[in-house]
Amino acid sequence: MYYKETLRQLYDIGIGSLMIIFVVNIFIGAVTAVQFVYQLGGTFIPKYYIGYIVRDMTIIELAATFSSIILAGKVGSNIASEIGGMRQKEHIDAMEIMGVNTSSYLVLPKLIAVLLAIPFLVSIAAIFSIFGGYIAVIYSDVFSHEEFVQGLRSFFKPWNICMMYIKSVVFGYILTSIAAYQGYFVTGGSIELGQASTRAVVYGIIVILIADYLLAMLLTA
Repeated sequence: MYYKETLRQLYDIGIGSLMIIFVVNIFIGAVTAVQFVYQLGGTFIPKYYIGYIVRDMTIIELAATFSSIILAGKVGSNIASEIGGMRQKEHIDAMEIMGVNTSSYLVLPKLIAVLLAIPFLVSIAAIFSIFGGYIAVIYSDVFSHEEFVQGLRSFFKPWNICMMYIKSVVFGYILTSIAAYQGYFVTGGSIELGQASTRAVVYGIIVILIADYLLAMLLTA
């Protein structure tokens, strides 16, 4: 049961979120590149630095944080609604009478699926974001392909990749645990369920941003 439920959650969270991850991150990368072109215009900073800046901004911050915030809204609200609906329809009470460990059965597969899917989605987000920056600057006749690629290959630190995956795992745990808690302990009717879903999203985003600051301080010290 755990295996099948984990696979179902993996499909819903991973494959089901690819399109929104693609759309959001490709434009984030494009906007980042365009803004830095504007900021560095008229300076003596080499042009290839744009590729270097877009790469590091994406890997260190944008891919993991923005993707997790998006998934806190999409996945977090879905988890809270699903578990909360089962609580209100007394499915959880029936499972507990049958001796099922409901907190484990309902939450653990979702947590495992998120911890596996979000690093994958963040990797895809980083690729899309860098590609969006590449498209934005190359087709604006400001840069050449060689200059952008030179920036991508300059000053690379493998630790930045580790930071991205550490953040994605921590953020995934945060959004899943908060959403599952809000859904599991919901009381009342449909209005309270909607409020629980809203709290899951809001609290998840706030805690993710706080964790992002703390991780940035710890991992770059």
